[in-house]
Amino acid sequence: MKILAISDLHGKIHPGLDNYLKNNKIDLIVISGDITHFGPPELAQDLLDQMGSYNIPIIAIPGNCDPQGIHVCLENCKALNVHAKSLSLKNIAICGFGGSNPTPFDTPIEFGEVEIYEELDKLLLEMKDQDVKILITHAPPYNTQADKLFTGEHVGSKSIREIIEKYKPDLNICGHIHEAQSVDTILKTIVVNPGQLSDGSACLINIGDEELENGTYAIDSKFIKL
Repeated sequence: MKILAISDLHGKIHPGLDNYLKNNKIDLIVISGDITHFGPPELAQDLLDQMGSYNIPIIAIPGNCDPQGIHVCLENCKALNVHAKSLSLKNIAICGFGGSNPTPFDTPIEFGEVEIYEELDKLLLEMKDQDVKILITHAPPYNTQADKLFTGEHVGSKSIREIIEKYKPDLNICGHIHEAQSVDTILKTIVVNPGQLSDGSACLINIGDEELENGTYAIDSKFIKL
């Protein structure tokens, strides 16, 4: 499966995305939050319906800079909203949690670390017997390359990191920290922050079709500049 991971649209689709989707075979688009820049909620539906015109399945979650009312729009557009939900595609189980851990800016969709942990604990437990497990979060896990500010400070979610260490999903696609475009690992989990789509950043992730000898599936990724 070829996944195009994007995040942090902040109210606009980079013009290079259109050309990329026309000229490349993609099986799934994953959007890990901040679809709008503080609204309006209807803009999220418009943007996702625009991307849905390529007939490529889209999975999305809200980010901390999306408005509270975005959930209704996500349920009524061409994308599948996996915030606090899980689904299966063939042998791949996917779950998501949008928003972020608390920030200094009091943005619209923030959650305490306890709530993040409890919600994700339920979702990952449901997925524990699946072949390939993908966790989509807007906030990156704490103390990785994916949550590192320009200053070097780590500002990701400690609960997301604890959940990854506990359940060891194969892949975590996140966003939130624009300057932290990266691929990192926590134990066996590959952590991908694709960067800011509004600046033309994205990541192509390929999950192999055949099971390896150790019971895992090959996952590789490469960053794209649109």
